[in-house]
Amino acid sequence: MSASHNLTRALAYTWSFPNTLLGIVLAAPALLTGGRAAVVNGVLEVHGGAASFLLRHLVLLRGGASAMTLGHVILGRDPESLNRTRDHERVHVTQYETWGPLFLPAYALASLLAVARGRHYYRDNPFERTARSGKSD
Repeated sequence: MSASHNLTRALAYTWSFPNTLLGIVLAAPALLTGGRAAVVNGVLEVHGGAASFLLRHLVLLRGGASAMTLGHVILGRDPESLNRTRDHERVHVTQYETWGPLFLPAYALASLLAVARGRHYYRDNPFERTARSGKSD
C-alpha cells in the first residue's frame, strides 16, 4: 500500500476515534459478560453478552436492532446478525469516517427532520437509506 493510502486510513481512524471510543466503552461490558470479539477488515466486531441485551432492549426500534455501529466498532447480537448486517454496517463505518465526531449529532438531526416532515425517524433517515443501499456516498 502507498504512503498516501496509509495516511488517508490513519486520518479516517483518527477522525472517527471519538465514536470508536464510545463503541469500545460499550464493547467492554459485552466482553466481560461472555461476548466475543474479532477484528474483521479493520473493524472491531463484538457480539453476545451485554451487547445482545443492549441491542434487544435499549435501542429505539421495535424489537431492537441486530447490530449497531459506533466508529470502527460494530456491536451485534450474535455472529449471524453480524454476518447478515455486515454490508449495511460497513456503510455506517464509512459514514463515521466521513463525518467523524459530527456523525452522531448529524444522525440525530436527520432523524428529527424526518419526524418533523411526518416521516419515520429510522427508516427515512438518509444515513439509514444510504446504508440500506449498501453503497457509501
